[in-house]
Amino acid sequence: MAGNAKPSIHSEKNGKTVAYGRKHPFAAKFILQSAFNHENSSKDTRHVEIDMSGSGLTYTAGDALGVFPVNCPDLVDTVIRRFGLDGDSVILSQDGIEKSIRESLLRDCQLTKINKKLWESMSQLEGITPLVGFDKLQEGMDVLDLIKEPCQIKAQDLVACLPKLQPRLYSIASSPKAFPDSIHLTVGIVRFELEKRARKGVCSSFFADRIQPGEHLRVFVHKSTFRLPEDKDRNVIMVGPGTGIAPFRGFLQDRATSGGQGKNWLFFGDQKAATDFLYQDELKAFQTQGVLSQLDTAFSRDQARKMYVQDRMLERAKELWKWIDGGAHFYVCGDAKRMARDVDRMLHQILSEAGGLDEESTKSYVAGMKKEKRYMRDVY
Repeated sequence: MAGNAKPSIHSEKNGKTVAYGRKHPFAAKFILQSAFNHENSSKDTRHVEIDMSGSGLTYTAGDALGVFPVNCPDLVDTVIRRFGLDGDSVILSQDGIEKSIRESLLRDCQLTKINKKLWESMSQLEGITPLVGFDKLQEGMDVLDLIKEPCQIKAQDLVACLPKLQPRLYSIASSPKAFPDSIHLTVGIVRFELEKRARKGVCSSFFADRIQPGEHLRVFVHKSTFRLPEDKDRNVIMVGPGTGIAPFRGFLQDRATSGGQGKNWLFFGDQKAATDFLYQDELKAFQTQGVLSQLDTAFSRDQARKMYVQDRMLERAKELWKWIDGGAHFYVCGDAKRMARDVDRMLHQILSEAGGLDEESTKSYVAGMKKEKRYMRDVY
């Protein structure tokens, strides 16, 4: 995803007008969230709706919403205690405003991602307990993992070390044609245990635990190149397991009103059909309406041999090749480390085996699809 939010004007206190965007987020009203997963699921996925009315901001199916979260108060209070701070002490925040150290840690500072620069900065602070070696840090550790025991440092020194809390980008799970005044998201709640301590994702737990309907959160629209084809008669193949289904819900809502003849084929997967079939009723309705031409699902835990979306692709290799060779656009959304890589490998295999292309021709064909924007990925 690339680009900036489309401008919308609001007034600042000094009389200047600026555009809503990453630097000047809009205070949107939180409408609701609802849980997808049924009892006995190992996952916690939420459908989230945010009211954008009054902002003037516009979005297109495929765009993302930037969300500025608030850190977990329990984590912030623990940091304050462990570093020997007074939560009410006033510091100069990262945005140049005087506020309490507690308020700054809640809204300004990144506490849950450790990089070498932070580790080095912390190690130079006066009063710090010797740090854990950088090579011993694991993914998912937070600032508390940097110290072996409680210590006492200056509040301003701690704030100066910590990275700025960054917004999280979520693929929008709606179309403005269906929901012009609101934006929907599909949020996977991150919770795990590491080193005998419960951890959680900053923004996902913000949605799950710390914001209530009617309250406001800071957001902006992040424009993307992840787009439906301009030609509404083009066929579309979408691969989006888990929360990767988000932009494709928006695509289908768009296609339902486009009036084009293009067919739509979705590959969706998760762990169990009984507990993890996101937007099941809506997808079935799209099938009944003829908007969703084909739906292939892969629920990995519903049989002895795990099945994934790339396995379903292989089963439909001949028809997939027919669609692709006929000009269909191919989209992938979701996990970059495993799923997107495996789907890419399977796409190459299908082009080779069903399309009869040799290795070099396959690579050239895929490169051509990317150049023509017929192969697009929204991965994270």
